[in-house]
Amino acid sequence: MRKSPSRPFFRDGAGNLALVAGIVAVFCAFVPFIGDFITIPTGLVAVISGWIGHGRAVDGDASNGRDAVIGAALGGVGLFIVFFTFAASSM
Repeated sequence: MRKSPSRPFFRDGAGNLALVAGIVAVFCAFVPFIGDFITIPTGLVAVISGWIGHGRAVDGDASNGRDAVIGAALGGVGLFIVFFTFAASSM
């Protein structure tokens, strides 16, 4: 029986999800009215999955810690834009 070479199995899903959701959150933050309803959930998903992905990268289970951090930051920026425009328009 032939033994296959062992290769580390990385769990990069959370970091990839954070990056994609962060990009969507930032783009939808600039869409009036309907963008708010898309940005808030995707921004929260980006921040939470970015935190999970960064923790996996620190533990050595994932290889895309940088993507997870960038996604979390983009999600936070999207949320900041929505909340800032909401606060400015309600004054």
